[in-house]
Amino acid sequence: MGFPFSSLTALVLSAGMCTVSLSSQAQSVDSTTLRRIQQTGVISIGHRVASVPFSYLDSRRRPIGYTIDVCQRVVDAVRERLQMPSLEVRYVGVTAATRLPMLASGAIDLECGVTTNTVERQRFAAFSLTTFVAASRMLSRKAAQLTSVDDLRGRTVVSTVATTSMQYLASLNQAAKLDMRILGGQDDADAMRILRNGQAVAFVMDDVLLRSLLAGARDADDFDIGSDALSVEPYAIGLPRNDAAFKQLVDVVILDIFKRGDLHTLHKRWFQSPIPPRGINLQIPMSDQLQRLIRQPIDSPDPQNYR
Repeated sequence: MGFPFSSLTALVLSAGMCTVSLSSQAQSVDSTTLRRIQQTGVISIGHRVASVPFSYLDSRRRPIGYTIDVCQRVVDAVRERLQMPSLEVRYVGVTAATRLPMLASGAIDLECGVTTNTVERQRFAAFSLTTFVAASRMLSRKAAQLTSVDDLRGRTVVSTVATTSMQYLASLNQAAKLDMRILGGQDDADAMRILRNGQAVAFVMDDVLLRSLLAGARDADDFDIGSDALSVEPYAIGLPRNDAAFKQLVDVVILDIFKRGDLHTLHKRWFQSPIPPRGINLQIPMSDQLQRLIRQPIDSPDPQNYR
């Protein structure tokens, strides 16, 4: 599941990737995904429309974000590998529910949103090296005075459909016999609306996404994000299954981003600077988990490897 660092170093050396020069590899295309891209002249990127700051639309409806920037580097590497400088990039909007089916069907070549790598999801997709580590937490009104998941016993809670947070809530509800009523928002904004309307007492979701929803909101001071991490969420780029050559290309690009220190630049741009379209600064420092990931990249779906 996860590569030891020595194996990843060997991967870089064997690919001759000090400068991510993929065109020096053998000219034969040994990847089904790359062959499809070569034949169609198009690489299709799945993106989210409102997952700030990872993958969302700017004021001109163009996909931007932290994950989009990483995927743009992958596109550059594919152009070089296939020697197709005019390769067309097609952006395709996806949701939490449609992202993996679209990847499995070949409708997209890369899923560049905000997706946790899990063992269950590996039945439908492959995943790149981990690019970010988040934690699922509880958002609630300060007046509710909720401090732990035990405070949710017998209450109504909301999360976003087809997310690991929703799965976590369902498992916790059964295991701890909390008798919660769990509602599903169609997206994060819909789940936040349900919380604001008082239809639920808490919204459980990844902490960065919760912060982005509160950023700049007039009622932001009315809410608290819990300090307890309910789960660890290793984000990665979704890839077609059973295409080891394509995964290797993507992983080598990410390794180069780590090696050059570019991830620090990306993090500062998207988490510690004003971002479009509203110029909001999330002011989120780089976590210890992400710093460790830069030093020792892995692609493991096991949350214990990130604690």
